[in-house]
Amino acid sequence: MAAMIEEGIRLGLTSMCFTEHVDYGYVADGLEFVTDLSAYKAELERYRALYSDSMELLFGIELGLTPSLAEMLSACVKNWKFDFVIGSSHTVHGADPYYPSFYEGRREEDCYREYFQTVRENLEAFSDIDVYGHLDYVVRYGPSRNAFYSYETYRDEIDDALEALIDHGVGLELNTAGYKYGLGAPNPHPDILRRYRQLGGEIVTVGSDGHAPEHLAYDFHRVRDLLLSCGFRYYTVFRNRKPEFIKL
Repeated sequence: MAAMIEEGIRLGLTSMCFTEHVDYGYVADGLEFVTDLSAYKAELERYRALYSDSMELLFGIELGLTPSLAEMLSACVKNWKFDFVIGSSHTVHGADPYYPSFYEGRREEDCYREYFQTVRENLEAFSDIDVYGHLDYVVRYGPSRNAFYSYETYRDEIDDALEALIDHGVGLELNTAGYKYGLGAPNPHPDILRRYRQLGGEIVTVGSDGHAPEHLAYDFHRVRDLLLSCGFRYYTVFRNRKPEFIKL
């Protein structure tokens, strides 16, 4: 955490939000992918005191959404006073699109469609989140990644996902890690951001999925022009789960 804060200061940031992962029920290498929230909050408070003169530190979380876990997710959000809550599709009906096994014996297109369909399914079960994270995350890991991927190909599924976000008052995350992964675009693709705006969506936050200091604020210099080109005039920062709209 200290290394991330120091890098943020070096980059000229004045505010940062940590969003550690909580993916209930997900086990990898024998370990559940769930942050120790008590330890996380204590560490954040320690650094808040140490860096109070140079950096605002916000308390966030990224929840892996699955309908069967709605009660646990709801309890997590109610029991902790987060500034910001991201919800993400990290699994698809129990399978992880990060791994090649998700795609084996299936058409890549069918896998992608199933992924997008989980957005509404997840939100119908639990929607107490502020934004949906990296909406087209699946294209980072598909067999051909984004070589044959476009908004138009999955228009019906993506529009349904975006309408679900708007119906539930949930915003959209612009995640610049798509550039880091060599996709040539953020997650989600600008065509999806543009369509979200056309449908009336207004809440868009900016994150870099920075799991290491060198990825903090990755390619943020692209963000302003990109959002303006998609029809946005503001981006959003959450404090105490309340949105603040900041002019681009």
